[in-house]
Amino acid sequence: MTARRRLWSGSAVQLGSLVSVNFGSAIAGLIIPAVGVVPVVTARQLVTVATLVPFWRPTRVGFTWRRLWPALALGVALLAMNLTFYLAVHLLGLGIAAVLEYLGPFALAVLGSRRIIDGACAVGAAAGVVLLSEASGHLNAAGVVAALAAAAFWAAYILFSRRVALALPGLEGITIASIVTTVISLPLALVTISWQSVSMRDWMLLLALGLLSSAVPYSLDAFVLRRLTPRIYAVVTAFGPAVAAVFGWLVLHEHFTLAMVAGIALVVVSAAVAILSHRESDSQPSPIAPEAGAA
Repeated sequence: MTARRRLWSGSAVQLGSLVSVNFGSAIAGLIIPAVGVVPVVTARQLVTVATLVPFWRPTRVGFTWRRLWPALALGVALLAMNLTFYLAVHLLGLGIAAVLEYLGPFALAVLGSRRIIDGACAVGAAAGVVLLSEASGHLNAAGVVAALAAAAFWAAYILFSRRVALALPGLEGITIASIVTTVISLPLALVTISWQSVSMRDWMLLLALGLLSSAVPYSLDAFVLRRLTPRIYAVVTAFGPAVAAVFGWLVLHEHFTLAMVAGIALVVVSAAVAILSHRESDSQPSPIAPEAGAA
C-alpha cells in the first residue's frame, strides 16, 4: 500500500473512531437523566476492561512503583475526565461540552510556544468559544466548570499517557488505568443507581455506550496508529467538536445557530492550523485511548 493510500485509509478509519466515540457520548446524554453520571462512566469502563484485558493482561514481572505510578495516575485522570465531561454533557449539551473540553489538549499543544501563528490560533480558538457562549445565551455555570475541568483532566491524561507509553509495553498501561478507574467507579455506581427505575432499554443503551465509546474505537485505533503520524492523528482529532455537534443535533436534538456553528468552526480550524504548522519532529505522540467525548 502506498503512503498516500495509508494516509487516506488511516484518516478515514480515525474519522470512524471519532464518529463512534461521539455517538456514544450522545447516547450518554440520553441515558444520564435515567441512571446518573457515575453508572454511565462505569458502563464505559467495564467494556474497556473487557476489551483490553484478554489481549493486554498486566503481569507482575518488572513492576516497580516507579513504573506503575504513572498508570495509576492515568486511571485517576481518566476517571475524572469522563465524570466531568459527561456531567458537562448533561448540563450544557454535547456540542458545547465537546468544544470546551477540547481546549485542554489544544492549550497543551500551543502552551509555551513563541510562534506568532500559535498565538493567532489561540486567539482564534478563544474567539470561537466567546462566540459560542454569546450565541448560546446564559450557559449553566456548573456545566462550564465541569467542561473546563474535563479539559484540564484531558491534558493531564495526555501527559500521563506519554509517561505510561515509555514505562509499560503496548496497551498494558492503559489496561491498568482502566482497571483502576473501574475499581473506583463500580462501587459508587452500585450505590447511586436507582435499580427500580432502570428499564431494559436503559441497560441496552448502557451496553451500546460502552461498545461505541470503548470497544469500537480501541479496535479502530489499532489500525489507525500503524498508518498515521502523530501530527495527522492530532489534526483529524481536532474535528472531534464538530462531529460531537452533529450528534448533539441528530440524537439529542440540540439547536445550533449560525453564530454557534461559526464558533465551533473557529475552534476546529484554529486547532488544525496550529497542528499542521508544526514540523513533524515537533509532534508529540497522541494518546492511544479514546478520549472522553470528542475522548
